Amino acid sequence: MKIVTLSLFFYLLALSLNAQKTVEWVLSTQSSQWLGQKGLLTESLSDKIDIEILLDKPLQTIDGFGACFNELGWTSLNSLSSEDRESVFKELFAPGVGANFNICRMPVAANDFARDWYSYDETEGDFEMKNFSIANDLQTLVPFINNAEKYNPGLMIWASPWSPPSWMKWNNHYACASTGPKTDEKFQNGLTKDNQGHEGANLFIQKEEYFKSYALYFSKFIKGYRDQGIKISAIMPQNEFNSCQIFPSCTWTASGLAKFIGSYLGPAMDLEKVQIMFGTMERPGIALVDSIITDPLAGKYIRGIGFQWAGKGAIAAAHKKYPYLTLYQSEQECGDGKNDWNYCSYAWTLMKHYLSNGANAYMYWNLALDKDGISRWGWRQNSLISVDQQKKSFVYNFEYYLIKHVSHYVKPGARLLETSGLNNNVLAFINPNGSVVIVLRNEDKTDKKIIIKIDNKEIRPVLNADSFNTFIIR
Repeated sequence: MKIVTLSLFFYLLALSLNAQKTVEWVLSTQSSQWLGQKGLLTESLSDKIDIEILLDKPLQTIDGFGACFNELGWTSLNSLSSEDRESVFKELFAPGVGANFNICRMPVAANDFARDWYSYDETEGDFEMKNFSIANDLQTLVPFINNAEKYNPGLMIWASPWSPPSWMKWNNHYACASTGPKTDEKFQNGLTKDNQGHEGANLFIQKEEYFKSYALYFSKFIKGYRDQGIKISAIMPQNEFNSCQIFPSCTWTASGLAKFIGSYLGPAMDLEKVQIMFGTMERPGIALVDSIITDPLAGKYIRGIGFQWAGKGAIAAAHKKYPYLTLYQSEQECGDGKNDWNYCSYAWTLMKHYLSNGANAYMYWNLALDKDGISRWGWRQNSLISVDQQKKSFVYNFEYYLIKHVSHYVKPGARLLETSGLNNNVLAFINPNGSVVIVLRNEDKTDKKIIIKIDNKEIRPVLNADSFNTFIIR
């Protein structure tokens, strides 16, 4: 059998670049998004290079891109006409059409963008889960995911809880922090201050019968969704396990999570053939990661780690220390509901940071929201799509086009490429078919001519002021 090595592959790719060819180019600015352009790949004659794409230095594999299925995303999209709603799902999920989303997150019961609090079993003391039910999800999350899978049957779903059933927590409440009396009444959670939890303490009751029952809760969730034709490929045991919030949340210590994973959740998920990833991790210290990965019981079940928010400070160290683990950017920071260009520019820095430091997948947060973008607990956030439910209209926001600049062209199995030069505002990838994707930001307020070198060729585009650009060399 003839084996083509990676080095030979890149040699053959270099040969394919020798012929002068037109380069596909898409750009977006604040005033106009997704404009098609043409560039020219020519012989490299320049002494001064702004960016060099190093074809012989591939980095981590990219598994894909996606977002989270939240209840308020479904209720907003479901207000549209069936024709408009289907066009949105096709744009988001159909391969080769728009965003090409192939990895998405979902909550295990209520999260902060649910219609309200619920769990799958609020019957206190029901350790055998006799009253377990996903009936609530049949109205929202199940049709949301089913509709997405209609356009991409291979869509991978992973899940995490924001809170276990309230009776499994010592404060007997879905939240960890009190909203307080000054909060608008419609946003209050009813938790008294003397029943608040705090970071660094286990809000989950650390007793065997609770651990066993909670592992059973996860198993029933997996089976319940399987019965609806939805496969859950992986779970993370707790969203932001350090964060004490006014919405569904539950703080854990690292040792508490390690005990739950190692002795209860791990064996249960093995039976269901569902992977466990540690997270979601929202603190910058690598020590918290170490305590789980090196735990003799829990560590053997961990196949990856999810990072979000301040967890971005730990991903580089984790990638270096545990190169065999899959790393997800599990939730892009949420914004303030304005969906403006400034936040889109900030989102680019997040994407660049995570992917440059080892992330194998990048996930946005809210797929869609009502145009007000506000949660049951009063938090206004950004979304890829804003829906005017009264007018039954919708708009793709700036951040949608930003993520599309990457996800539309970077295919599962692509490799991030190392780059060099004076300009580091770039991400470059090579797809399994050999096509090269270069995503470049010009943050200057004036047009900018640059020179991009690829092997012995170069592109000399003039980038529009304050723009995002994607170049595709096939």
